[in-house]
Amino acid sequence: MERCSWVNSKNPLYIKYHDEEWGVPVYDDHKLFEMLLLESFQAGLSWECILNKRGSFKEAFDNFNYEKISNYDDKKIEELMQNKGIIRNKRKITTTIKNAKVFMKIQKEYQSFSNYLWHFTDNKIIYETNKTISPLSDTISKDLKKRGMSFVGSTIIYSYLQAIGMINSHDPGCDLYKKK
Repeated sequence: MERCSWVNSKNPLYIKYHDEEWGVPVYDDHKLFEMLLLESFQAGLSWECILNKRGSFKEAFDNFNYEKISNYDDKKIEELMQNKGIIRNKRKITTTIKNAKVFMKIQKEYQSFSNYLWHFTDNKIIYETNKTISPLSDTISKDLKKRGMSFVGSTIIYSYLQAIGMINSHDPGCDLYKKK
């Protein structure tokens, strides 16, 4: 199988992620939060690093349960800071708690976080390659920041939108590449 050029063909997790997840439209709020959490921790690091620690993140962050995460206290933050299986960045950890609260407010306003996200494209998938930001990621980033989220700059959001399939960016030489 031909894959996107960025895939490390020696890492089975990366291959599986590319082949089965990346660019596949996601509408489930639980999965949308998981990817948002992981993308925010990826800031300044490689996606492969985060992907390799995904299982540890899942365990440490209560299966990405945003309701539980929104109630984390100082004791839980300290526990996470001692967890060698995740990225131990206090700012990213406290931001995750804050983002979980904002996530739930958006859910209430739009009936789901999925409805909120997909309304920006009228439920359409955007097909584009070789970008790291776009007017769409700029708009969503600004809106999320206005609502109180952090670690949601345009580049992080663009990567997030690719991961959740709102933007399909498979390389033209990739077997998963689809034309408009």
